[in-house]
Amino acid sequence: MKPSEIEFRKTIEKHKDSVYKVAFSYCKNKHDADDAFQEVFMRYLKTHKTFNDEKHEKAWFIRVTINVCKSLYRTRWFRKTQPLDEQIPYEPEEEEYELLESVMSLNPKYSTPLHLYYYEGYSVREIADTLSISETNVQTRLYRARKQLKQQLEEDGFNYGKK
Repeated sequence: MKPSEIEFRKTIEKHKDSVYKVAFSYCKNKHDADDAFQEVFMRYLKTHKTFNDEKHEKAWFIRVTINVCKSLYRTRWFRKTQPLDEQIPYEPEEEEYELLESVMSLNPKYSTPLHLYYYEGYSVREIADTLSISETNVQTRLYRARKQLKQQLEEDGFNYGKK
């Protein structure tokens, strides 16, 4: 059954932050994240999807967001273009900006599990289900992401809590 306009607006309101953050973390620029965001909610509207519970609903939105982002970058247009440097769409504090910039520079293979784990609060099992990979693979990607992030931050002279 197609959701009413009120239900659709409530769903957008409930999931807009998660969808946009995942899209932005994957796409690394505002315009592509906006396109992905729009496509995710259009797919929701077209599929008339019903969910078992809140967790199932959130997982569906994140999985579809990742799939949309991957599809976006598989197109001929994106394979032939070079991204312009984009500004992060808000003004974080300097340390937060450096950390966010470092996370965003990681390969999406690593930044996506990192985002889901630390920003969305997903467990390793939930990330594995969402990304359709094993829990061991998620743990490996998180380990490698942390290691790459730490190395990158140390090279940049970022002080991450050491006195």
